[in-house]
Amino acid sequence: MSITAKFRAIAGVALVGAMALGITACSGGSSDSPASTAAAGSGDLVTVGFVAVGPEGGWRTANEQNIQDSFSKANGFDLKYAPATNGDQNSQITAFTSFIDEGVDAILLSATEATGWESVLKRAQEAEIPVVLLDRGIEPNDDSLYTSHIAPDNVGISASAATWANAQFPNGTNYVVLEGPPGLSVVNDRNKGWDATIGKTFTKLESQSANWSTEEAKSVFETILKANNNNVQLVFAQNDEMGLGAALAVEEAGLKPGSDVKIITIDGTKSALEALAAGRLSFVAEYNPLFGETAVDVVNAALAGKTVEKDIVVPSVTFDSPAAATAALPDRKY
Repeated sequence: MSITAKFRAIAGVALVGAMALGITACSGGSSDSPASTAAAGSGDLVTVGFVAVGPEGGWRTANEQNIQDSFSKANGFDLKYAPATNGDQNSQITAFTSFIDEGVDAILLSATEATGWESVLKRAQEAEIPVVLLDRGIEPNDDSLYTSHIAPDNVGISASAATWANAQFPNGTNYVVLEGPPGLSVVNDRNKGWDATIGKTFTKLESQSANWSTEEAKSVFETILKANNNNVQLVFAQNDEMGLGAALAVEEAGLKPGSDVKIITIDGTKSALEALAAGRLSFVAEYNPLFGETAVDVVNAALAGKTVEKDIVVPSVTFDSPAAATAALPDRKY
């Protein structure tokens, strides 16, 4: 079985198990969702506050649009969208607190930072408002403070990338890691999966944040290449935009991305798959953003008094060749 197929199978089983075992009734009741029941009965909509990250590249745009589409009025919801101000956590905490004060039925949280959420999560708990974490988790991970966490498996996804790298460089090589902003759970988990899996003969030259940005990644990697006399054979970029920035730096250095320097990225946006199809990237791991329907199921189940699985894994796939990327592009929605 290929790395891609193996990872798809593992992730798919994880999601099926979570959804089959995780959302079970504590007591008997109608099979109708709370949203459907409310809309059909009193005409009221289920009010949901969405404490969001806001603009942050192609993945985030696709994810937040999918959440908004899933929690539409047509589906029985009144979604209140509150993106962070320039990624500022304080603006998220203010929005979260306002949703509690408004008495919303549920809150969705995509945190800009992993720590600092205990106080407002306890307030939501006291107000009996279910909180569903989307994508990013919290640290320390006290799962008594939230209803469920829905996300692809960052540790597993980055481990699959390292497994591919091990196969490409059986004797090891020099590599660089381009990270997202420090302190995010997603960054910590992607480092965890990679570090636990990459071969002991590999040499990490640098690990620097480029803040998910193509421009910053280009600048950062240009400096690293010059400092190491272009003696870098592998880049692990923790998102597509940074991987594309690294490819630009490689090209400006007179090298060929995909051959002289192999570049791994995570997210699986259309632009990354196009670059893989063209040979400019080497391996793209999808971080599936389209889990709005799963979030709806979780919110409905929680409001109906059902037990919900604490961690629900969203299945994702990997692309390890231009042919695989080319085949996937016609159906890529983001």
